[in-house]
Amino acid sequence: MADFSMSRSTTVDAPSDRVHGLVDDFRQWQEWSPWEGLDPALERRYSGPASGVGSRYHWSGNKKAGEGDMEIVESTPSRVAVDLQFLKPFKARNLTTFELEQVGGGRTRVVWTMSGRRNPVMSLAGKLYFDKAVGKDFDRGLASLKAAAEAR
Repeated sequence: MADFSMSRSTTVDAPSDRVHGLVDDFRQWQEWSPWEGLDPALERRYSGPASGVGSRYHWSGNKKAGEGDMEIVESTPSRVAVDLQFLKPFKARNLTTFELEQVGGGRTRVVWTMSGRRNPVMSLAGKLYFDKAVGKDFDRGLASLKAAAEAR
């Protein structure tokens, strides 16, 4: 099984606690997640605490949205880690992290990373398709996260 990791980053003109609030609460993901608009009839279920460690989110939608679960497994002012489990259209389990670094002038550098293991077939598919597609999704999501944080 092959290891993979991919990251994208941006700098947001907002303090890190504002960005943290958008990432640490799955209900806030509707404002910025690049996948929220894939299915207008997306079914969402939230459980556990409203935010932070133990907060859970289950989604189920059309072919584009798929189905899966997320749970926040770590939450500090500078990092949020999410255990991400895809159920459909394929099964996969990855770790997604958001690193938040306060930089000068009340700005925040955000690094969004997804890492995990792939079998040889998924490793090849990742190199040919998934990594580029997910990279574009991360870029779009970070742009929306930036806009949401800066608008507040």
